[in-house]
Amino acid sequence: MAKEVELICTACPQGCTLTAVIENGEVIEVRGYNCKKGIDYGIAEITDPRRMVATTVKVKNGFHPLVPVYTDKPVPKPLIPKVLEEVRKVELTAPVKINTVVLENVLNTGVNVITSRDLPAKE
Repeated sequence: MAKEVELICTACPQGCTLTAVIENGEVIEVRGYNCKKGIDYGIAEITDPRRMVATTVKVKNGFHPLVPVYTDKPVPKPLIPKVLEEVRKVELTAPVKINTVVLENVLNTGVNVITSRDLPAKE
């Protein structure tokens, strides 16, 4: 028996309301999209949901105590708490440069955690 799941698509600015039809654990149809991205989004959101992660990392001797970081690709949604756990273990020393890889291949996902700004040392 088929099951229907409603989703709001975030693949483009239109924000379409999608209906994914699932049968035997597989997406057999996606309805309600206004662009082709909606099909891929609907399937991925049901079968392998992923999210970008943004947070902060501690910095010793920095102008600020934290520097913002983000993942360079989306990570599997169920792994987000573990990714954040790994990020919390990191402490950098100022100065910190933008686009510095803080964690490479976090949790063997092929995703890197990188800094999103420069952070100078205290004067």
